Amino acid sequence: MPHTRPAGSRASDGGPALTTYYNGACPICRTEIEHYQGVDQRHDVGLAWQDVSQGVGGLAIHGIDPDTATRRLYAIDAHGHLHAGVDAFILVWSQLPGYRWLARVVALPGVRQLAGVVYEGVLAPLLYRWNRWRRHRAAGNGR
Repeated sequence: MPHTRPAGSRASDGGPALTTYYNGACPICRTEIEHYQGVDQRHDVGLAWQDVSQGVGGLAIHGIDPDTATRRLYAIDAHGHLHAGVDAFILVWSQLPGYRWLARVVALPGVRQLAGVVYEGVLAPLLYRWNRWRRHRAAGNGR
């Protein structure tokens, strides 16, 4: 699903309050984001979604190349500020009904730091390596 812009939490210029950049080539990432997109659509939140496997879009102006874009979740807020990893998740969750509580909990001091260590130190690198291996194997270069 490309950019979704119904009514809801739009920026003052009428654009989305948040654009989330995710790796749609990753089955785990795609499944999670499709769930969030469904919540977004059901509640008419009006967020935008960009699959970085189809192009990095607005991440390029922040100097993020295609390979880097696939390494973690990114979000650009209505002011053009880039957020990465756990901070991007917190922003996405803070916009979605049913997830605002999770954003508040994960943003707590200590919890935020622990979530960052787990995501950046374990989950994101593991998913990145797994997806790189999948691409390599699909290209006929793996066993």
